[in-house]
Amino acid sequence: MVVSNHTTVTYFILLGLTNRPELQSLLFVTILLIYTITLVGNLGMIALITIDSQLQTPMYFFLVNLSLVDLCYSSVFAPRMLVNFLVENKTLSYSACVAQHFSFVVFVTAEGFLLAVMAYDRYIAICSPLLYTTLMPRKVCIWLVAGSYLGGLLNSLTHTCGLLGLPFCGPNVINHYFCDVPPLLQLACLDTRRNQTLLLVFSAVLALLTLLVIVVSYVRILSAILRIRSDNSRKKTFHTCASHLTAVTIFYGSISFSYIQPSSSYSMEQEKVSAVFYTLVIPMLNPLIYSLRNKEVRNSFRRTLRAKQLFH
Repeated sequence: MVVSNHTTVTYFILLGLTNRPELQSLLFVTILLIYTITLVGNLGMIALITIDSQLQTPMYFFLVNLSLVDLCYSSVFAPRMLVNFLVENKTLSYSACVAQHFSFVVFVTAEGFLLAVMAYDRYIAICSPLLYTTLMPRKVCIWLVAGSYLGGLLNSLTHTCGLLGLPFCGPNVINHYFCDVPPLLQLACLDTRRNQTLLLVFSAVLALLTLLVIVVSYVRILSAILRIRSDNSRKKTFHTCASHLTAVTIFYGSISFSYIQPSSSYSMEQEKVSAVFYTLVIPMLNPLIYSLRNKEVRNSFRRTLRAKQLFH
């Protein structure tokens, strides 16, 4: 970490979303609202699925973990962003910056794996319904979720170890609202082409692998749906996949824009806009997408409300 004739950076300064003072109050209220909805939505989804015995299926087990991941990785950014809107000193220690980056990569990678697992789950449920309970027992579901978290941990360790090997000797101003890899690499004192290549390759490979699982699953699902003779049954079957497809499209659209592009075409201002989607908006939207478009979740919510009214 120490470079001769240079002072090692011990803290970073986060510039945030914008340096325009007239927008600070509006952005603070907006981020606070988004984060509040994220907390209520994801905690509500976890609680609802946990207490309702009719939702104890693999699909909702994966959905609980998706909500947990959304809850965790939105909490990596939002509280710090809100504090920075209120204080003049927007510094973040080196260790806190590394920890923020590490946590973010763990959860965002785990989300990608979970979305792929959920696509595979839908494929088994629709294409092999009679074998569903055999192919997706509780033990298999736990292993798939554990593998998603492990994949996130390994990917994060790879990038974080690469980051720790770089010297930072000034400047220490990050043109972002969190410690992401691309802006940090721009501040390193050594050539970072190896790190940039590692970031691009790992992001592309992980995205392609998870997307391959999703695409293959949905190609087979679509083939199975087209063989259904009844229009109502066909629409009902496809409707069970609509929420997941929406979540996948938003997540991979924004995350790919940020990481699967060469450094020569990288724009920090464009990155900030896309980062808002995958760090703040998506964790807020996921519980809304799955609750508003999912009849079973809506019915479960009504049952819970009725049970509380009867109890009182």
